[in-house]
Amino acid sequence: MKTAVYAGSFDPPTNGHLNVIERAASVADKLIITIANNTSKSAVFTPQERAEMVRELVKPLKNVTVELFEGLLVDFMAKRGATIIIRGVRSFSDFEYEFQMALSNKQMRPETETLFMVTDSRYSHLSSTLIKEIVKLGGETHGMIPESVEKQLRAKLRKI
Repeated sequence: MKTAVYAGSFDPPTNGHLNVIERAASVADKLIITIANNTSKSAVFTPQERAEMVRELVKPLKNVTVELFEGLLVDFMAKRGATIIIRGVRSFSDFEYEFQMALSNKQMRPETETLFMVTDSRYSHLSSTLIKEIVKLGGETHGMIPESVEKQLRAKLRKI
């Protein structure tokens, strides 16, 4: 059984994330979405809130689970018997960074393979940072993030 991991901060999850999740779920026997607590970014949602949002969004995908993690991704993968890392790539600059990470992960754990998924062109401009900025400034995000996520994001940003 091929187990893959798609790691990210998902703050908030976008339609681009969901596109990669759906496609990854179709090529892996089991897909684990890992919600990382990226301390270099200022998060709007707690890791637990992000995990719950993603769990709701992936309910129809029976081979997908969502977990929180800290530390090295390759260590998490070893504990779960996963060998594939899924990475969404929007641009060449994304690829340069992800390529470095893939080589590092491979060196730390040789059985690890990284599968790069080019983001669907409808979502290649999206980032969680951009979405947060649009919502903070009162802009429209239709087609960029799921409606349920938009409601939670708007409510959260009103409190900040």
